[in-house]
Amino acid sequence: MRSAVYSVVAAVLAYYFYTLGPLIQRAVTVLGVFRSYPEGDISTTQQVTSIPDTTHCEDLHHHIPSGLLFTACEDDASTRFQWFPPLGNLGNPQLAAKSRGSIHVIDPKGLQSRRLKFENFDGAFITHGIDVIDDPESPTGQAVYIFAVNHLPDPTPNVEGEEAKARSQIELFHHTIGTNSIKHIRSIWHPLIRTPNDVYASSPTSVYATNDHYYTGHSIMRMLEDVYYGAKWTDTVHLKIDSLEPVKTSDAGVTGSIALAGVHNNNGLGHGRSEDEILIAQAASGTLHIAQLPPKGSSDYNITILDTLEIDSVVDNPSFFKDPLATGPSDDRSGFLLPGISKAATLAGTSRDPAGKDPVIVYYTKPSAGVKAQQWETRVIFEDDSSRIRSASAAVLVSVGKSKARLFVTGFVSANVIALDIDL
Repeated sequence: MRSAVYSVVAAVLAYYFYTLGPLIQRAVTVLGVFRSYPEGDISTTQQVTSIPDTTHCEDLHHHIPSGLLFTACEDDASTRFQWFPPLGNLGNPQLAAKSRGSIHVIDPKGLQSRRLKFENFDGAFITHGIDVIDDPESPTGQAVYIFAVNHLPDPTPNVEGEEAKARSQIELFHHTIGTNSIKHIRSIWHPLIRTPNDVYASSPTSVYATNDHYYTGHSIMRMLEDVYYGAKWTDTVHLKIDSLEPVKTSDAGVTGSIALAGVHNNNGLGHGRSEDEILIAQAASGTLHIAQLPPKGSSDYNITILDTLEIDSVVDNPSFFKDPLATGPSDDRSGFLLPGISKAATLAGTSRDPAGKDPVIVYYTKPSAGVKAQQWETRVIFEDDSSRIRSASAAVLVSVGKSKARLFVTGFVSANVIALDIDL
């Protein structure tokens, strides 16, 4: 009888090892549990330039028509470690209520950052993901709309002993290229916006947003949600705005729907190779989804996943680099950029530590030339032990010559955006 019980137990353990073993192994790899770095800089001989006044800028976009980079920066190095809901940092809502991040424009040639002065916007601004699109009513490259996530503290009083909560929303701005100001159009909120991370605008009145967690704060369930790849509890939502006129409340005229459900640790979004291609990163899974939006004028906003790439580290905001000097497939250096933290296993311990270290890695991947089936060539184009940049959540490339580009990398707790020239 005892041997029969042992046999059953052994069979159950074998089943769980067979089913969970690959998931555990994948998590260990992606989170960098056993990844180690020597002391000092490991970014080879690349000359790195730090761009002044770019503190804690989580996202970064290259607006090709104007040739400029746009980012949203926290500006105050102390805020992130006390209030940043995406990391579960909810310890100081009073500080958050007074925090004032800003939108910056970066000249990719002169490597100078310029803060834009807000018009019609006086509230707190705790920055995260952004998106930048052309104003369809202005000549291309002369004006843009900017959508930006804002992690406000919930104004509802907490029950004594209860952890503070966020009441995040999206801000919509308008900026005329070349000016020093940015006008606030309106705030956007809907009950489907729970833990927003990044945004993807398909028009000035249509925007997608990712929810990166189901659970909030520093909890066991939130940690489980990160490391258990079966926790497909996050989604991408679509928000439709009925007007760009001033509104009294942030939910006025906002219609929401689920565009993509059942995703693990849904995170950064990016524009792809065509107007209807959307890039979706599952951060803790080390996964990039290449997906398609519905046709314009469609009655639904559902996203369809077409292809998936797996990377051996956490990945954040993806971007696509279109090679402007390519003459054909043989010399086309167009590809996707996937930045991330290479030792995310330690992030729970460093997320509240101003002196912590968060090593970074940036992957560059492109379709293999001359291969009929879709295959990808992936390589690391930048890696650092946190000496030159702490954390990497966004990266873009700007062409500076044939097969050469300037790489810009930024992170949610990086002291500065950095730039370096690389060969592709």
